[in-house]
Amino acid sequence: QVQLVESGGGLVQAGGSLRLSCVASGMIYATNFMGWYRQAPGKQREFIASITSDGVTNYGDSVKGRFTISRDSSKNTMFLQMNSLKPDDTAVYLCNAEIVSPLHMVPMDYWGQGTQITVSS
Repeated sequence: QVQLVESGGGLVQAGGSLRLSCVASGMIYATNFMGWYRQAPGKQREFIASITSDGVTNYGDSVKGRFTISRDSSKNTMFLQMNSLKPDDTAVYLCNAEIVSPLHMVPMDYWGQGTQITVSS
């Protein structure tokens, strides 16, 4: 089994910063891309950022220039540094990863349970 666990969420004032972590654990042969999404009440799930195993990054338009994604592949860990936070950034942030398990040897999509971020004005 593979698990993704997010941490680092919380309450922050507008203009502040937070850093999220996502750790993948379990039977992992390889981790391909990893990414962050968010879901706010009444809104569709929104793509935030992704990073490939080679370190190529991609960002959603709403966070470009404010958020930075990174990963420590040796620890199967991904980070999201969030700066200049706005009230509109309030949402549950979810970790996503494409992982190859030695049980199946095919890429499979995994999700974490999410961590709440609330930005007060």
